[in-house]
Amino acid sequence: MKLHREEYMTHLFGENSEREVFVEMFGPLVGLPEEWRSQGASEAEISLDAFAFDSVEVHWLGNSAAIGAGTPSVELDTPDERIEVDAFGRRMRLLKKSATIPLPVNHPVITMDDWLQISDCLTDAPERLTPKMNHTAMQHRAAGALICTGMVGGYDFPRQMMGEEAACIAFIEQPELIAAMLQSAGDLACAIIERMDCPLDFLCVHEDLAGKSGPLIGPTIFRELVAPYYLRVWQRAQERGAQVFSMDSDGNISPLMDAFLAAGVNQPYPLEPAAGMDPVALREKYGRRMIYKGGIDKHALCKSPEAIRAELERKLCPSMRGGGTVFALDHRIPNGVPIENYRYYVRTAREMLGLPAYEDCLPNPWSRMAF
Repeated sequence: MKLHREEYMTHLFGENSEREVFVEMFGPLVGLPEEWRSQGASEAEISLDAFAFDSVEVHWLGNSAAIGAGTPSVELDTPDERIEVDAFGRRMRLLKKSATIPLPVNHPVITMDDWLQISDCLTDAPERLTPKMNHTAMQHRAAGALICTGMVGGYDFPRQMMGEEAACIAFIEQPELIAAMLQSAGDLACAIIERMDCPLDFLCVHEDLAGKSGPLIGPTIFRELVAPYYLRVWQRAQERGAQVFSMDSDGNISPLMDAFLAAGVNQPYPLEPAAGMDPVALREKYGRRMIYKGGIDKHALCKSPEAIRAELERKLCPSMRGGGTVFALDHRIPNGVPIENYRYYVRTAREMLGLPAYEDCLPNPWSRMAF
């Protein structure tokens, strides 16, 4: 079902929402469509259109991404991989048969001097938010779209510029470098938001700062270096009407949850059970202070129907209903999930949530709901 932004926002913050929201956030992993096709799945199932997932139109306003001074170029493009040089001079490699996101082979920042040479990548410019963009956003909002804006990650941006290991060390040994990078990021995000005429609904940040065993930076470092950046931008976003501060991070972020909430984040996702993230336990601890999105164990779909039902009975329990929860898998649909298991998962979840069977619904073009 296509939801209007007001319906969706009311559900996120409502105390007694009468209709639950059931979405697919990320879609299938690379290779799964071919598996399903060989098992007799229809093209509407492979595209996920057949399953009548809920969705809401999302319109992104403003460009806070880092923009370098170089000209991107492609070094190699084969059926298996693509290697290109981006605007920062990083060589980016995409393994097409197993991934959808290219990863850097080298990084431009080691020292403060390196950063100062490319710091203008986060300079504001008129083309980042034009009057036409503002006008278009107002039109989309009037038609029922959520208005979202993004900010570079307080951990993710240093990681992108320095690499995982160097960034982790820099948070401890070069805090002044991290602070300088996030000062520039905050200046840019605030400048863009201040030029917005259209009201905001969401502020979104991508981090991916944790693995199964825990986060790559601890609560003290987060509070000292990242939280001031978050709070500064969140305050500006709230002034434009934003109600949701959404943060995308895989892994076990439990040690940072209190720090996230104190910094304004009220929708962390996708809440991976394999990393110990349990939306039911989080709801019990944090109540309505948080919006719960994801958290249904994707790996259960590789198992038996009984295991799928048991996972749904736990995650779709009464305490999670009535508003404040967007029911969804905790990330992409894994390879090895039979199409019949996925049909069973959707059919059973919809039945438990009181939604009509997808077979009785008109196909609804699937929209990625990861924001």
